[in-house]
Amino acid sequence: MGNHTRLIRKNWLGPIGQGLSLLREAILLLALGPLVFYVLTLWAAIAHFQREKRKSPARLNYTPPASILKPVRGLDRQAYENFASFCRLDYPEYEILFCVKDHDDPAVPVVERLQRDFPDCRIRLLIGAPRIGASGKVNKLCRLVDEANFDLLVISDSDIRVQANYLSEVAAPFAEPAVGAVTVFFRSLSNGSLGATLDSVGSAVEFATSALLSRMLEGIHFTLGATMATTKPRLAEIGGFEAIASHYVDDYELGRRIAAQGYRVELATTPVSMVYPCESLLEFIQHEMRWTIGLRNARPGGHAAMAFTFGVPWTFLAAATAPSTAVAAAYVLAYLGLRFAVYLTVGAWGLRDNVARRRWWLAPVRDAINFGVWIASFFTNRISWRGLAFRVRKGLLIPLFEPHRESGPLGVVVAEDVLRNGLQREA
Repeated sequence: MGNHTRLIRKNWLGPIGQGLSLLREAILLLALGPLVFYVLTLWAAIAHFQREKRKSPARLNYTPPASILKPVRGLDRQAYENFASFCRLDYPEYEILFCVKDHDDPAVPVVERLQRDFPDCRIRLLIGAPRIGASGKVNKLCRLVDEANFDLLVISDSDIRVQANYLSEVAAPFAEPAVGAVTVFFRSLSNGSLGATLDSVGSAVEFATSALLSRMLEGIHFTLGATMATTKPRLAEIGGFEAIASHYVDDYELGRRIAAQGYRVELATTPVSMVYPCESLLEFIQHEMRWTIGLRNARPGGHAAMAFTFGVPWTFLAAATAPSTAVAAAYVLAYLGLRFAVYLTVGAWGLRDNVARRRWWLAPVRDAINFGVWIASFFTNRISWRGLAFRVRKGLLIPLFEPHRESGPLGVVVAEDVLRNGLQREA
């Protein structure tokens, strides 16, 4: 009887043991995915930044007149210094156009101060914009483009600060007719709060690595909010900003649509600086949720593929199922070594980001939070953006408020009609 019982147990446990063995081998294999991703990232980053450091400055001779467009809502940290950096550009001819929703916006007195402090700089302040879509930012951009005097359009977020050579480097690639848009990497200026540190230590690195890997594999098919530059003719070919007025990720849509017309999206050489607000840990997580939800709606395939780039959970699983302590240690050390190398190579060396240079060791903490945010992003489409609540559906913004008519100096549009028209254009 005892032998019979042991035989049954052996026959029953055999398939389970084989299944567990296959599961372990699958985990160990899949856990190599993030490590391969980090190696490819390092390869792409080293090649790009070495090429940029060897690039001749002669290409900066192309300097057409430019219009810098600034859609603004409220004030970011150190807003005056951010805006003033655009007034000190070493560039022959340009103008700066700001647009706010109404006279009560706190940015208005700051822009008026700029006009007094920089009388030789062509600065215009526009109040109000027609409500074409759900995105207040893009609505303002529609008016700014109409008001711009020059064909070269350079758009950047209000938390961006630049150097004197910024506009020269952004304009230079347009000397080639095949270039339809230009974007730029950013580095971080943080006030040292917990949320801001966690945000700034990784955002610049992650955006740069994604763009560089994309460029190496298929070319860049998007722009970044730190700078979106194009020309009026190229913008007109994709239907203007009116065509994306209800989109959440307008920077991605602009680059994608221009690239779809057969034009190249290029990178300017010198990164700009992003000034981070004083964020708590919760505010940082909410910011990451907003970005990840946007990615899931705009690029669901790319969002899903992120599962194979998270080093922390895969390394934990590999270490937990490894056949020996040596194998477990190898996975942990490989993850830490490669992840730190990415932060130091891309952030500290390539972007010259002081936050990444000082806080590179926070990479695993940032990775663990990003993984949790990625999981959570499957369960909600609600975001808060500039104090307004939205639901994101197929990349479109749906305002979460009672529909009402919003009137202004440039017209009247019903919010429900705006959304319906945006969904019809995408259908």
